[in-house]
Amino acid sequence: MRLRRSRCLTCYWHEGEFVVHPHPHGTPTALHPVAAEVLSAFEEWRTPREAAGGLGHLTPDTVEEAVAALTDAGALLSEGGEAAHRDELIAGQWGAWTPEASFFHYATSDVYDTERSGDSPDTPADVTGDAGTGALPPLFTSHPRAPRLLLPRRPAELRMPYGQVLFDRRTHRDFTGAPVKSDTLAALLAAVFGPVDFIDCGRGALYRRTSPQGGSRQEIDAYVGVLDVEGLPSGWYHYDGLLHGLELLSEGFTPDEAVHLCADQSWAARPAFFVVLAARLERMGVKYPTPRAYRVCLLDAGHLGQTFALTATALGLGPAQTGAFRDTEVAARCGLDGTGRVPLYVLAAGHPDPAPLDAPPAAGVDAFGTTVLAAP
Repeated sequence: MRLRRSRCLTCYWHEGEFVVHPHPHGTPTALHPVAAEVLSAFEEWRTPREAAGGLGHLTPDTVEEAVAALTDAGALLSEGGEAAHRDELIAGQWGAWTPEASFFHYATSDVYDTERSGDSPDTPADVTGDAGTGALPPLFTSHPRAPRLLLPRRPAELRMPYGQVLFDRRTHRDFTGAPVKSDTLAALLAAVFGPVDFIDCGRGALYRRTSPQGGSRQEIDAYVGVLDVEGLPSGWYHYDGLLHGLELLSEGFTPDEAVHLCADQSWAARPAFFVVLAARLERMGVKYPTPRAYRVCLLDAGHLGQTFALTATALGLGPAQTGAFRDTEVAARCGLDGTGRVPLYVLAAGHPDPAPLDAPPAAGVDAFGTTVLAAP
């Protein structure tokens, strides 16, 4: 029988052990590091005897034992088998996203059907706060030493009919350059990121926002990069939802820097302000110990991004968003440590240009003539 290394395979060190983790068909298995050498001999279809010929420094018993363990784990696949066929399909479908994206997706799939030291959707994690101090993380992030500007608490004028907001919502890349009023920014931040009410979760109070959030953990914080807002110096701020204020973290912010932070996208020079959504992971981790919870953090950022876009539209602003940004530099600008506090999503807004240059034209006959709308 000929065997081949799984194309969907990640190996790593965890808690002092070398782990071979095929996905999605295999089982994460701790093995001796020599398993990596044995796997390298099965880059293409080979019999165990053929592979052993290139592993002369290992004894036949060692190779035989490793091959058996790797086959049981799903890291070595049998030629013509269903697992090998699916492995090739997944590797082809995920393409350039492999191994990072495919591993994340499959390694966090069906976690409730696998045994993981007591993990369940409602099992509290072993860690209970900052640096294992036993203290639960605070509901709100604050920077008490930063200069603070309290924002006006005027309710947002969100009287535009919902249907109009929904269908008027578009991603904007062209803006007039006119400054945004601070009242408008304040209304937007309060409506999207401020607390709506507080609930008792059994271990203390939590709060809810206008967007759904996993377990009401509210692990997403908002950091605001101001380019052109009336009454606000350019710079980077943290939005304190508890006090409805902006905390100045660093002064100065230019359109050129915005373009650089957004991976050299030229449109980033034109919005009036940016909002970085950053996850404070401990807030989610204290309740959900499974790595699948990181998926929920990404979904939570998406929920907030959509509410931001709809609210900005209702306020007469043009929303924008991007997943293309320089993580490390954005984190540094926002004062994030890049470990337990990480940026996930970048939003922006400004006054939309009524005659945008970058807007795509409506699809016409020619476009539909080259489009496959449905399978034959």
